[in-house]
Amino acid sequence: MPASPQSGEVVEHRRGDFVISTDRARIDLDVVHGFLQASYWAEGIPRAIVARSIVNSLCFGIYDDSRQVGFARVISDYATFAYLGDVFVIESARGHGLGKWLMDVILQHPALQGLRRWSLITRDAHGLYAKFGFANLEKPQNWMELHHASVYDKSAAGQR
Repeated sequence: MPASPQSGEVVEHRRGDFVISTDRARIDLDVVHGFLQASYWAEGIPRAIVARSIVNSLCFGIYDDSRQVGFARVISDYATFAYLGDVFVIESARGHGLGKWLMDVILQHPALQGLRRWSLITRDAHGLYAKFGFANLEKPQNWMELHHASVYDKSAAGQR
């Protein structure tokens, strides 16, 4: 059986001053949590949940020297399916093509080859993902979801 990315093998790509790395030890949890908790898709997410999501995903950090400027994670069985989530480049690092480069690196990762299906959810980045072959669902009637939209809402937490 091939080794899983969970085995700890680190993949790194360098372009100028920037590095994309799968090394979880490099991830700045303050940066990732700070961005995600203010995002439209994970607003209010607790730090502990972000930390747990990192441990259980194949993560890609973008670094300008040692400063984290971007992030994405993939949830996969490494055989048939992958979900791409929490993709971001911080405002001050935008305009350098880092989002496109990050997508190239993710889609070329050795452990993510030959998958039958990739999935993601976005409200505003359809143009970016379309450049990599992502499209609207061919048969949306076949997809279902269980979505707890207020799971991170502190006022609703006491009601569960």
